[in-house]
Amino acid sequence: MNTKILGVLAIGIALFGTVLHSEPAHSDDTPDPAAGTRAIYGNIPNDQIEFLSSPDRIKSAAAGGSMTTIWETLEHGERVECLDCIPAVEPLLYDANPRTREIAAWWLRRRMFGVFGPGEAYERTVNTLKSDGNPEKRANAAYALGEFLATPGIEACKTAIETDADPRVRAAAASALGRLNSDGAGALSRAMTDGDKKVRLAGLSSAGRVNTFADAPAIAKLAGDGEPVVRRNAVELLGALKVKDSAATLTALAKNDPDADVRGSACHSLGELRASAARSVLEDVAKTDTNGLVRDQASIALRRL
Repeated sequence: MNTKILGVLAIGIALFGTVLHSEPAHSDDTPDPAAGTRAIYGNIPNDQIEFLSSPDRIKSAAAGGSMTTIWETLEHGERVECLDCIPAVEPLLYDANPRTREIAAWWLRRRMFGVFGPGEAYERTVNTLKSDGNPEKRANAAYALGEFLATPGIEACKTAIETDADPRVRAAAASALGRLNSDGAGALSRAMTDGDKKVRLAGLSSAGRVNTFADAPAIAKLAGDGEPVVRRNAVELLGALKVKDSAATLTALAKNDPDADVRGSACHSLGELRASAARSVLEDVAKTDTNGLVRDQASIALRRL
């Protein structure tokens, strides 16, 4: 056999023997933390593997991490039970960043222990909404109660809408009721009569989220609100909820409201209602309205009648 071929074979055999006798990447004394992941998904790089957050990492991120770090750490720690992490995460319910507050409540509500018992984080949040002297902190507590998705928050938010002196708190409580899928035994209807525009808007927004909300007259009343943005939101909700009795009100707004956004929304909602009685008005609006977008909305609505 050619000596060159023999030489190549010898080198190959030597290399093969080296591979067979080399040490594994992780010895028995140092287990691979991603072995389970690799067994399922194959040999993927470490930077593409999602590792659970350790308790120390959760506490460190909560103490001084950026919003992105907090989100990533808490998301990866969804199922990590860590009682002494709770006092570290709880202050984030009152952070200036709403996304940070949201992820903090999301993480806390997933704890099996240490959050929902007497005197624990949830009860402290309820008490903050009831009695803290800082209205901004009370408002953040209301938002947190919405994210906790627990029924005791309904009564606390109802009380805040009815009694809190600060409109920021009342608006936050109204928003939380929408997250809790509850009208608060009439509290959302009360929010729609509030003297503050933001509270009325929060009440309207939540009414659209609550699948049992039935106070259509309260929504219809806001179609005549002095604030155009409130009228527009009320008009849109009347259409979304298919409130048939609102057709006459919507027809008048489509024709006469001074705000183009309100007129356009009224046309859209008439189309949602399939309000055939509004045909002549919609035809007129489609031809004569001074705003092109309103004319377009009227034309679209006509196709739905």
